Amino acid sequence: MNRRDAADLAGAVGLGAWVAFGVLTLVVIGQDGAQLWSDDGFLAWSLGHRPDVARALARGVTDTGSGAVPYILAVLAGMVAGRTVRRRMGAAALGLACLVTDQSLRYGVMEAVQRPRPARADWAASAGGWAFPSGHTTTAALTAGLLIVAVSLRAARGATPLRVVIGCWGVLVGLSRVYLGVHWFTDVIGGWLFATGWLGVCLYAMTRWLPASFVSGTPRAPDNPTEDHAPQDPGRRGRSRPA
Repeated sequence: MNRRDAADLAGAVGLGAWVAFGVLTLVVIGQDGAQLWSDDGFLAWSLGHRPDVARALARGVTDTGSGAVPYILAVLAGMVAGRTVRRRMGAAALGLACLVTDQSLRYGVMEAVQRPRPARADWAASAGGWAFPSGHTTTAALTAGLLIVAVSLRAARGATPLRVVIGCWGVLVGLSRVYLGVHWFTDVIGGWLFATGWLGVCLYAMTRWLPASFVSGTPRAPDNPTEDHAPQDPGRRGRSRPA
């Protein structure tokens, strides 16, 4: 896939995610933040299936979706994507910028929507702020996306198991928020859509405007390939220099 096709794909996926997120946001606002669809069903199932071991595991998973972990992983994604020290530092800075900007935008949406969380009595973990979209979910999903892109750039083949593991981590962080009772399931869906939309924007911009060699390290091809590989004049072959 060439750069233009990759940019178009990222833009199309991002646009679709933003449209779906916008529709979901309007529905949440229209219902005054009340639970939607099967929100009650997911929460009820979680409340009825919380053995101590599973609850401890869920807390461990959910903790990886906040704090320093996502930022460290975003830097790691940049280090993996770049092929020289300079490019690695640049890619790491871009990954951090993508994640930090995502956090600012998400906080703005949460304050605008102001959706309440489930009842505090149902919580099995600490939480703060408004519910929609889920912060842990958005952060983990975006970080997972950055890592998957980085791995794909460095190992286009043979890295499918690693990409699956990374994707599962991003999904499990979101599901752990519902399991621990601190978010509605539609908050998590909103987080996944928000992360996908913003990742699409970032990838589209990077693919369209960054130099082709920024990540891959591939030298730029000459504008006229024949300049560097012009055929030698047959008449000059074997011609000795005059004494």
